[in-house]
Amino acid sequence: MNQIEIWFGLITRQSIRRGTFTSVNVLIARIRDYVAHWNRDAEPFTCTATTDEILAKVRWVQTSIKQLVENNTK
Repeated sequence: MNQIEIWFGLITRQSIRRGTFTSVNVLIARIRDYVAHWNRDAEPFTCTATTDEILAKVRWVQTSIKQLVENNTK
């Protein structure tokens, strides 16, 4: 999820906030132009996390949520 949030932050800062849009269609065109420009030099995503690291984070989140639920039911 973080990479998606980062990408939307980039498009917001680099394109959307810098412009003035007279209509929704103009805004959509600006976003499409930005995406087309972004994709010209696209590179495939490479996941650097190991399976064990991902599963450890999942277990940690599960444990944390379980503790929060238990604490809120007291």
